[in-house]
Amino acid sequence: MRVTSEPSGSATIVMLHGDSLDAGNVADFKREMAPLIEGSVKMVMDLSAVQFVDSSGLGGILSCLRQISGQGGALVLCSMTKPVRTLFELVRMHRIFDIVNTREEALKLIA
Repeated sequence: MRVTSEPSGSATIVMLHGDSLDAGNVADFKREMAPLIEGSVKMVMDLSAVQFVDSSGLGGILSCLRQISGQGGALVLCSMTKPVRTLFELVRMHRIFDIVNTREEALKLIA
C-alpha cells in the first residue's frame, strides 16, 4: 500500500494507492500514515483506488481517526468504491466516520 499526500488549504489530502487494504499491507499503511498524521489535524482520505478492505484495514483507518481526533482534528473519507462503502455500512462504521462522495465535499466539510 502506497500513500501520497498533497496540501489543500489547511487540510491534507491523502490518496491510497493499491486495490486492497488488508492484513498483508496494513503495517505499511500505518507506517506511511504516521508522519502525515503528526503534521496535520485536518485530513481527507481519498479511497477511490481501494476495492477491498478487511478487518485489519478497517482497524488501520480507525486508528488514524483516533490519532487525529486525539489532536483535536478531523478526518473525512471520500470517493469510496461501492464494495468499500458497503463494508463500512455493514459494520456501521458510516456512523463513526464522516463519509462523502467527492474531495470537494470533503474539503467543504472539514474547512
